[in-house]
Amino acid sequence: MVQKVKHAAAAAAGCVANFFRAIFRFLNRRYTVVFVPHSEKRVYNLHVTVLSMCGCFLVLAGFLAAFFWYGASYSGARGLLADKDGRLQDVQANLDQLRDELSRLRHEAREFEAAFSGTLSTLGADVSGTGASASSELYGDLSSFFDINETPEGSLREVDDVRRLVAYFASIKEPVREIGTLLDSQSALLTEIPSIWPIKGGIGHISMFFGQNEHPFSGQYYIHKGIDLSTYRSGDPIVATADGQVVTIDYDNDGFGNSLIIKHKHGYYTRYAHMQGFKVKIGQRVQQHEVIGWIGNTGLSTGPHLHYEVHVGSDVVDPYKYINIRSSIAKNGR
Repeated sequence: MVQKVKHAAAAAAGCVANFFRAIFRFLNRRYTVVFVPHSEKRVYNLHVTVLSMCGCFLVLAGFLAAFFWYGASYSGARGLLADKDGRLQDVQANLDQLRDELSRLRHEAREFEAAFSGTLSTLGADVSGTGASASSELYGDLSSFFDINETPEGSLREVDDVRRLVAYFASIKEPVREIGTLLDSQSALLTEIPSIWPIKGGIGHISMFFGQNEHPFSGQYYIHKGIDLSTYRSGDPIVATADGQVVTIDYDNDGFGNSLIIKHKHGYYTRYAHMQGFKVKIGQRVQQHEVIGWIGNTGLSTGPHLHYEVHVGSDVVDPYKYINIRSSIAKNGR
């Protein structure tokens, strides 16, 4: 068995050796390439082997593969650069637009600073240590923001502009809070004095003003102590013109018919007369805009309307001036 294994191994080794010898003989097989000129010059013979031809073929194949690979890489890189260049142009255009918008923002901020300073002065808000002065201590005031010099780093200049503007707006938060507090207190005050139209929804018109008028029954001139408001019909709701407490509800035989008096803060009283009916009772506290009754035609009246009066202490004043308080404040604020 050992002899057989040895003979088999020797035979296999011989086959492998014969195979490699055959390959070596094939690669070493020589060929002659003859170059014959079309003249009487010498004929050139080129002796090559299969191994050298295979080597040349591999070198040529490698060169062609490298050429195509580098060509593809160059085309890809060129396309990528073109895409980056297009994006860079878009970014540059956006940056130019951003600079234009920043210039507009600086202009609007300049106008805002002037308007805001005027508003603070009008309202009497305390801006010491805040606003522009605080911004000046920390980052330079807004005027320095507007007068900032151009720096070589153009993009950094825009960033610095934005930072200064943000710092300024951060510094005016406290004055804005003061304005809010002031407006809140003013709004609370306007609910305590008669300052709204006494008919719900603001409907109706003034049919007789305060002061000297011709009496509709006697034809004689007299002092009308309130204003008459008409909607040409009965039943429209009447509202309290300020927060207060109902102190009188009765039928006035002197001509007011169903009338109601509300006591307010700061010495104010309001009277509502010729009413069709009441929705409140004596001693009840009412809020501004709350319905207290309805327009009627009771007492000495030529038609459905509301007679409305405003008293300050013992004095009778023109209600129309108080009705326009809110619009006057808004107009002055503008």
